[in-house]
Amino acid sequence: FLALKIADVNWQSKLNKAAHHTSDYTSTEVIVRRGQAFNITLNLQTTVQSADNFTFIATTGPSPAESQQTKAIFNLSEEGVSGWSATQAPSEPGCMNFTIFSPANAVIGRYKLKLQTVSGNKVSSTLLGQFVLLFNPWCPNDDVYMANEKERWEYVLNDSGIIFQGLEKYIQQEAWNYGQFEEDILDISLSILDRSLNHRQDPAVDVSNRNNPIYVSRIISAMVNSNDEKGVVEGKWNGEYYSGTNPLQWSGSVTILRKWYRGRYKPVRYGQCWVFAGVMCTVLRSLGIPTRVITNFNSAHDRNINLSIDKYIDISGKTVHLTEDSVWNFHVWNESWFIRRDLGSFYDGWQVLDATPQERSKGIYQCGPASTRAIKEGDVNLDYDSSFVFAAVNADYVTWIHYSKKRRERIYSDTKKIGKFISTKAVGTNSRVDVTANYKYPEGSLKERQVYEKALKLLGVRSTGKKPKTTRPRRRSSLAWRQNMTQPAQKPSISGKLILDASPVIGQDIHLTLALRNLTSDFKTIKVKLRASAILYTRKPKAEILQLSRSVKLGSEEVKEISFKISYSQYKNSLMDDRKMLVTAVCETKKGASLLVEKDIVLQDPFLIIKVFGPTVVHKVVNVQVTFTNPLPEVVTDCVLRAEGSGLLKEQLRINVARMAPMESSTVQFEIIPYKSGTRQLQVDLVCIHFSDIKGFVMLDVAPA
Repeated sequence: FLALKIADVNWQSKLNKAAHHTSDYTSTEVIVRRGQAFNITLNLQTTVQSADNFTFIATTGPSPAESQQTKAIFNLSEEGVSGWSATQAPSEPGCMNFTIFSPANAVIGRYKLKLQTVSGNKVSSTLLGQFVLLFNPWCPNDDVYMANEKERWEYVLNDSGIIFQGLEKYIQQEAWNYGQFEEDILDISLSILDRSLNHRQDPAVDVSNRNNPIYVSRIISAMVNSNDEKGVVEGKWNGEYYSGTNPLQWSGSVTILRKWYRGRYKPVRYGQCWVFAGVMCTVLRSLGIPTRVITNFNSAHDRNINLSIDKYIDISGKTVHLTEDSVWNFHVWNESWFIRRDLGSFYDGWQVLDATPQERSKGIYQCGPASTRAIKEGDVNLDYDSSFVFAAVNADYVTWIHYSKKRRERIYSDTKKIGKFISTKAVGTNSRVDVTANYKYPEGSLKERQVYEKALKLLGVRSTGKKPKTTRPRRRSSLAWRQNMTQPAQKPSISGKLILDASPVIGQDIHLTLALRNLTSDFKTIKVKLRASAILYTRKPKAEILQLSRSVKLGSEEVKEISFKISYSQYKNSLMDDRKMLVTAVCETKKGASLLVEKDIVLQDPFLIIKVFGPTVVHKVVNVQVTFTNPLPEVVTDCVLRAEGSGLLKEQLRINVARMAPMESSTVQFEIIPYKSGTRQLQVDLVCIHFSDIKGFVMLDVAPA
């Protein structure tokens, strides 16, 4: 029996990729999914009578071992101890066909496959090649199995999407290029796992845990931020981004992941929540874990997890920082789909993961996976970080006026403000789907109050008996408390509302009206202090824009309107990189009764018009025309038009726009050559130092060549 001589190995890459739903990966490597067979053909130089003495060895990680499930030794047609097996299929003379089976709980990652043959007492070993093994949402025995084909297409195979932002009353769509199949992205995702703290501490144990989506997704949630282990994105929330990129300017994950990889793992500056979530979605989808992006409007960041967010303002309406708690206009996180062997099948399904570095979990900035079922049922004691996510969608919002160290007055407790319009992109379309009901029972229902009580109890935050974890003034029995939406400390004697006279547009003055109503029959003089500030989406003030004081006389049950404007010249220097503003009015009567009226304003985008000329076909040139307008009453210079889109442009395209006169429209043309068929998202972004980005996108159906 001669030693086996192999001329070459045909990994049947095209057929295997089609069968394993991995054809979209740009890589030439063999990429297959676990729990499913793949085929290889050996073309031989010598003839072999039988393959009975063939042994296959599959290994992954730096120190493969059978005990760690990182090494599998298996012979033909009998299943190995580890669940790997091989069978021989009929073949032409001079070649041998084999089918290799991996178990549905195999470790994911890059494998080497060796063939060992025994001839007499001589053992020879040949490296057949490498392959990458991924999670398999198509396999019923895989922990990430997803039964619905349309959902698998959306949450695993769709490489573009929509991230919702803005305000609960003004929800905006932002396009995002996930690009999980683009060149290098799978390699980068695997290298993210190899750079984690766990891997550095004990590579063998870390790799052996990579069969578990709970473990893998938690590691990724830590690695997408740079806080502990020089992860991918560095967060910054103070409005100054000179030493990096303004988070609002990113429009996809590919540029960020490549920058991190090519820059020798130096964290990419800068990200905010939607950037962390967009990048995490790319990495998890590339590894085969079904993942989506979720936006929670009025999201609580409850530092001490006592389910109460206290906001303090002084009598002029300025925020006083007496607490680390905050309410963000929106916060973006991820959900991934898998079963919870650690918690029990009740908690299977969508799991919350959050890569934005807000709080440490077990010493590291990571968050999740927290089961959405656990959050809905108030099981805040369950792994991982379900209490933090519960607070983000359920905390009460309590407003205080801070007069001095000794005197503060609680003016409202709002039990319905937090956790509104929890949103994600629909399956198969760009419309918004509301998933609030996955997180909580209807506001004000008995069940919702019972869940809230249960959570308070589990967190040890009680208004009776037990001392709460916080030294702050606690509310009365929370059940009574949650029955009213806003409970002023005393019955209000005035009410007020801030009204925008028209949709606010960048470059134009903003006209507002404060409508005040006397709720009682006695005459009142009201001192009004108005303030407008530029804010981040976290509602953290960045710059003061305007302060006004007025005195208003109100007769019995009278309504009066105060009109005022915020001129472009007043806000232009504060809103160059963002378009968010907070207007507050503190109204006080002589008797000391106080009213706070707040309004969040987002200045609207000037439109950007994208025209695509002719049909889009793979490898055929197509012309694109983009028209946009300078929204400002002044000349702007040094703008850049950027375009990107997976399957349309291999790298981001940049075109300089030299000069635009006030209110002038400009048109730019460029060519794209699509390289993938199917529905594609082309994103266009006008970047300028004088105003925040103007973004647009168009969906293209690209026909095969």
